[in-house]
Amino acid sequence: MDVQELSDEEFARRGNAIFEERVRPNVDVDGEAHKFVAIDIQTSEYEVDESEVKATDRLAERCPEAEGRIWLRRVGYEHAHRLGTLSNPKA
Repeated sequence: MDVQELSDEEFARRGNAIFEERVRPNVDVDGEAHKFVAIDIQTSEYEVDESEVKATDRLAERCPEAEGRIWLRRVGYEHAHRLGTLSNPKA
């Protein structure tokens, strides 16, 4: 199946599965939690860097065909960024 046809949920599921199987065993999750991981969800190739741009650029340079099929997340979190604000509800 062409990865371009995947739903957003399936794209994310595959990216996170590759992270758990291939990336997590090779990184210090606690020490590198802030770093970004760019993952080619078709080939399972990946790059890790403190900069999301550097991680994705290195992966695209090494695997030009990865363009359009890169899942980006942080080492210590399921997502690369958080959108929204924290709220402190008044008691």
